[in-house]
This record gives sequence, structure tokens and C-alpha cells, in this order.
Amino acid sequence: MHQARKRFGQNFLQDASIIQQILACAGPRPGEHWLEIGPGLGALTQPLLNTGAIVDAIELDRDLAAHLRRRFLARENFTLHNADALAFDIRSIAKPGEKLKIIGNLPYNISTPLLFHLLEYSDLIADMLFMLQKEVVDRLCAEPGCKQYGRLTVMTRYFCQAEYVFDVPPESFHPVPKVMSAIIRLTPHPSPPAQVGDLPLFQELVTRAFSQRRKTLRNTLKPSVNAEQLQALGLDPGLRAEALSLSDFALLARWAAAQKTTA
Repeated sequence: MHQARKRFGQNFLQDASIIQQILACAGPRPGEHWLEIGPGLGALTQPLLNTGAIVDAIELDRDLAAHLRRRFLARENFTLHNADALAFDIRSIAKPGEKLKIIGNLPYNISTPLLFHLLEYSDLIADMLFMLQKEVVDRLCAEPGCKQYGRLTVMTRYFCQAEYVFDVPPESFHPVPKVMSAIIRLTPHPSPPAQVGDLPLFQELVTRAFSQRRKTLRNTLKPSVNAEQLQALGLDPGLRAEALSLSDFALLARWAAAQKTTA
């Protein structure tokens, strides 16, 4: 039996009923191209392969990778990549004109940076179904004005629609984690729901606005935007970043891009 490694954030799903619920939500079909991130011992991999879907799997742990190779050696619809998902180039496995479906039980310790990495490939993705720490799912689904709302929420919302699916209790895993998990579906938008003008500038503004959550916009965004300019845009400089919607941040980004153009 493989010993779960804390440094990889390993908690292996072992609840057959939860696995069936996840597969029912995923709805894989024969010939569809799926990418599984962190297959672990293959609990989701086997039923996914049994549907006739084509599965590429990314596993960093060499021992687990060896186990998966042995277990699925005879499966023509399975390809394993012993690699780091944080650095994996998804374009390398997507065929021209193809949109991938992505599934995975994401390690708690890298879930946020991994989500940001995947968002860079949103044009290649049909949808993503992930098991995450419930706290992260709450952040992804948060609305402006609540403490869970932050940089991750805004940036994800720009690229995807987020849909909470269901909770997964700790006893569904081995070893048993100390936190609740949840399933979330992320579906990339056909086109962005807000025009930001300059995407890197938009990302920079969102990051800066949330860098010191307790401070107001007049403090976090200076010297790029002063209080008078915020007021002219219809934004209260006394607000904190968590009060701004995606469209508010998009408005700020378009204004900042225009200032760069005329400077």
C-alpha cells in the first residue's frame, strides 16, 4: 500500500458512492479527451477509462506513477505524464480545434496556484470538475462584500463560471484530512463577461487591491489611481477591494489602460 506523502498533500479518495457521484456529474463519453490531475491510486481513473474516454493523467509522485503504469498498462486510452501539473503545458496534449475536459482531486497545498496556471489555458478547456478544500470552493463561488471574496474569485470569474456541486466529507479519504472538501465545476466563458482592455494590467490591479485586505482603495491603489480619480469613475475610495464587482475592476482596468495610452 502506498504511504500518503504530506509534502504532496496526498489524501486518497476511497468512497465508492462519492466516486460515482463525481462521474455522474462529469458525464464522460466515449472518445472524449479528458485530463486528470493527480490521479493518485487511480480511484477516478479506472471508471473514467471504462467509459471509453481518452485519458491523459498527470502525476508528480514517481511511486504512484509507477503504480498507475502497471495498473493501466493494457489500456490504449490511457497516457501517463510523470510531471508537475504546475508546469505542465496543456497545449502539448490538445489536438487542433479540440477542447479538453479536466478532472481531479487537487492537492490542498497547491490548489490556488494550480487554478491560476489552468486559467491560462481557458481557451483549450470545455470545463473542469475539481475536488478542492471547501474553503477554496467557497472563495471561488463568493459574491462581493463577503470575506471569502478575493483575488482568486475575481480572476476566476473573468475566465469561468463557477458552480458549487456538492460537499465531500473527510471520511471519504485516506488518510482522513482535517477539513471538508467540495466539488466545483468551472466552465470557461465563450467570451469574457467584462472588457478589461489590458489583461496583465487588470491582473495587476486586482492583485494590488487585495494585497492588503484591510486597507481601502485609496491606499492600495495609489499612486496608480488617486481618490479623486476613483470618485470620477463612480467608485468610493473609502471602500475595500472586496466591495468591488468584476465589472468595477474591469472599469478600473480600462481607465488605467487608457492612461497608459495617452501618457
